[in-house]
Amino acid sequence: QVQLVESGGGLVQAGGSLRLSCAASGRLYAIIYMGWYRQVPGKERELVARITRENTTAYADFVKGRFTISRNNAEDTVYLQMNSLKPEDTAVYYCSAKTGYDYWGQGTQVTVSS
Repeated sequence: QVQLVESGGGLVQAGGSLRLSCAASGRLYAIIYMGWYRQVPGKERELVARITRENTTAYADFVKGRFTISRNNAEDTVYLQMNSLKPEDTAVYYCSAKTGYDYWGQGTQVTVSS
């Protein structure tokens, strides 16, 4: 199994920045990639960004140029640097790890005020 713990959410004004962290533990060797997803009430969870063990990254179109995903292998942590935040970025953000299963963190709220 893989355990994921997110941190770093909060309230920020439009145009501001936040950095989310996801600390992973457990069967780390089995992780194919890790990612950040977000969800707002009444909508499906959507991919924001993901990163492979080889540090290949992929982003949703709506965050390209504003968000950056990175990882610190020594600390088993994945980060999501979010810049130029918009009110529509308001959501619960979830960290995910893909092995043969999908593992999820508990989520962290990000609220962007206009």
